Amino acid sequence: MVNNFSEYFKIAARNLKMRSLRSWLTVLGIIIGVFLIISLLSLSEGIKETINRQMMSLGGNMIFVMPGDDSNPLAGMMFGGDKLEARDLDAIRRTEGVKTVLGASYQSINVRYNTENKALTVEGFPLVEGADVLRKFQGWSLSSGRWPSASRREVVVGMQFGRDIFNAPVQPGDQLIIKGKKYTVAGILNSLGAKDDDSAIFMDIAEFQDLTGQQRGTAQIAMVQIDEAMDPNLIAEKIKDSLRRVQRRAYGSDDLHFAVITAEKVNDIVGGVMAVIQFAILAFAGIAILVGGIGITNTMYTSVRERTREIGIMKAIGATNGAIMSIFLFEASIIGFGGGIGGTVLGLGLAAIIQAYGQVHPLFYFTASFSPWIVIFGLGFSFFVGCLSGILPARQAAKLRPIEALRKYE
Repeated sequence: MVNNFSEYFKIAARNLKMRSLRSWLTVLGIIIGVFLIISLLSLSEGIKETINRQMMSLGGNMIFVMPGDDSNPLAGMMFGGDKLEARDLDAIRRTEGVKTVLGASYQSINVRYNTENKALTVEGFPLVEGADVLRKFQGWSLSSGRWPSASRREVVVGMQFGRDIFNAPVQPGDQLIIKGKKYTVAGILNSLGAKDDDSAIFMDIAEFQDLTGQQRGTAQIAMVQIDEAMDPNLIAEKIKDSLRRVQRRAYGSDDLHFAVITAEKVNDIVGGVMAVIQFAILAFAGIAILVGGIGITNTMYTSVRERTREIGIMKAIGATNGAIMSIFLFEASIIGFGGGIGGTVLGLGLAAIIQAYGQVHPLFYFTASFSPWIVIFGLGFSFFVGCLSGILPARQAAKLRPIEALRKYE
């Protein structure tokens, strides 16, 4: 039986070689579909894994409070909104289960280094009192230099700020002029995972508020560390209740103008968005592969018509219906699998190129996913499409009667 299949494969490969131009054009249709689905799946999975990894680095006991609505928590951070007043931050600190509250603010400010001036993001964090939280739960670490000292005009800068923002690299000990005030670069951070953060300047929140005129004790975002034994979702609800009570006293309204989200909720939001994106990718790429499958079917039907006499001769000398059908199915599967190999290689190649470019010129740092299941899916799906597309033509070839097939071309 194995020998028979080996012989069928050789016959199918020889037949495809004899019609190489048509075969290659048909394979190209499968390559395009698989190329699209593999490259897009690889990139989307890579982005998802990167975001999940960043969320995991925050730990399960971190909660974020920011302007906006729970249904779209990132909109308030991007487009601004109400600030957290001192009374809001105090209410969060008094909430049962809350361990540490770190307020943070940010603003685009003109920065001068040597003779260059650029508008850059300056972020204020409690760099001294919150150093342990930033290191442990935000993944902050220094690539060079040291952590800023208290009550001194010192800052740390992101990895890309030190390397690419100005013509000359910024080193620990260099001076920056921010709003006419001189600040010393104490250290340079390792990558925080996003271009905005890696291109930013970080200073102590009190110094930031003096520099920008922002009221002391306020913040645009609050990072809340809770006791490890507590349920983050339960504490998030308690924080909402605390903020509602403050706003009821201050404004006579229970409307909450802040989103209180856990790392798990951010992960769920990202997962939902990526699931929709991946479904759309599969749908559009599936259409492309379906078109390729129709091309295989058309090619195989044409091949059956052209080889009617050959099929009649094979049947006349003893070839069974199963043998004829196997030969044509082998041809269709070779086309599908060959297209799958080409599309998978090209798709992974494009994903690798985009990943390499993204590491140098990133809007968002990520690594493309090259997991085995993506390769198996690409090859298996294309092989399945090839076999499925060849069934009807193979059945038609197998049903031909030897005498009629030979008589047709006498």
